[in-house]
Amino acid sequence: MKIAVLGAGNGGVAMAAHMVLKGHAVSLYDKFPEVLAGIQKEGVIYLKGAGGEGKAVLETVSTNIDEVIKDAELVMVVTPAYAHLDIAQQMALFMHSYQVVVLHPGRTGGALEFRKAIQALRPNFEPIIAEAQTLIYASRRTGPAEATIYGIKKRVTFAALPGNYNPLVESKLRTVFPEFVAVPNVLETSLFNIGAIFHPTPCILNSGRIEATQGNFEYYHEGITPAIAKVLEKIDEERIMVAKGLGVFTKSTLEWLREVYEVEGNDIYSAIQSNKVYSGIKAPGSLDTRYISEDVPMSLVPISELGKMVGIPTPTIDHIIDLANILHNKDYRQDGRTLERMGIANLSIGELKNFVS
Repeated sequence: MKIAVLGAGNGGVAMAAHMVLKGHAVSLYDKFPEVLAGIQKEGVIYLKGAGGEGKAVLETVSTNIDEVIKDAELVMVVTPAYAHLDIAQQMALFMHSYQVVVLHPGRTGGALEFRKAIQALRPNFEPIIAEAQTLIYASRRTGPAEATIYGIKKRVTFAALPGNYNPLVESKLRTVFPEFVAVPNVLETSLFNIGAIFHPTPCILNSGRIEATQGNFEYYHEGITPAIAKVLEKIDEERIMVAKGLGVFTKSTLEWLREVYEVEGNDIYSAIQSNKVYSGIKAPGSLDTRYISEDVPMSLVPISELGKMVGIPTPTIDHIIDLANILHNKDYRQDGRTLERMGIANLSIGELKNFVS
């Protein structure tokens, strides 16, 4: 299958190489030439770790998005969520009706924002957009032309927008990754956003340690202490309550850890400590990290917004947003995925559920 990967960061380079080794014809895009330079120089991506080892030769490696997505049946968007709007606007005029676009992951409201951005430029075009609940890998780009996959999740949910496109998306996506499982709609994937739990809060509550050590500690095993895990559990409770308010099925983060990584524990802290896949993953080197700049505006803000829509308070989430605003001198509530930006500001709860079904 002809596949385009948009984004040459940790996940994108790993995914591109892995799919080549699975036998597919893969092209890779990134907007920054320096990000692609090492791969273009070597002519391959060297893949190591859980995805197998080998040299992956790509079809095209380019900063021209139209060149990369041309003729691709499947377009895998593997960028930080704050880049989704820009990617959608760049792609809009070059997309074909047969192409399936999957956000890895959508974070919260990704497919909604992506669809709205495309239709703002092509009002009569019906794009096939889907989002994954999380990135399938724990991976890092470990060299200019090298990626290491530390672990592959056993099960990752996805949904199309609207949900009646699920069978079409599934026919493409599971050809490459049998780990993907369809769920009814993007509200379920968006509110089952584990990055919202694991990314912003440990960074913010470890801010002194990150600044003092430049992130020289294990992010999960050392950075998520028993006390920090208690805060994560409160955020998780608020996420679950918002999902229930919308009538959306979800699971706790502890259930997710057990299911995806097959680990045991009575709470988030003990389950993380027993997860060997997280071993060796370092903390960000500074507070200028997408764990805050992506996951606050694109994960916590839309969960808070959806909470307001259904009358569910999210005080712990709101405190973390406030702290992020102070640390980054930003207004992430204004810059993030609001109901308006997701195209659902004027919908009732019933209308929203019909829209995504």
